[in-house]
Amino acid sequence: MPKTLPISKQLASVKVFGKASDLEMATATAALVFYNSAGPDGKLSKAAAKDLLLTQFQIFTRGQETKPKYKEIFADLEVEKENKMDLEDFMVLVISLTVMSEVIQDIRNTQTSK
Repeated sequence: MPKTLPISKQLASVKVFGKASDLEMATATAALVFYNSAGPDGKLSKAAAKDLLLTQFQIFTRGQETKPKYKEIFADLEVEKENKMDLEDFMVLVISLTVMSEVIQDIRNTQTSK
């Protein structure tokens, strides 16, 4: 698929996603964002992964800069920047940044306000 095609159209082109759950759609969206930025080998350099996280995951990374785990994650992306990572490695970073984000509390609060 061309990388210029919007994610929603890419998802719509996969028939099974017509019946997908919210979690399945979220996961597929994350995978497509990764693969749209990855090279022909299906991998991303650490430098590209860092850029992707800083540009596409700003709400979750904003305000986390002083946290040790955040520093560790981004310091690792600075070492051997040309080294490549696959989708699994990238998703671990996304989940790590998600669970340490203060946005999680806001998300949780939407459940308690029902």
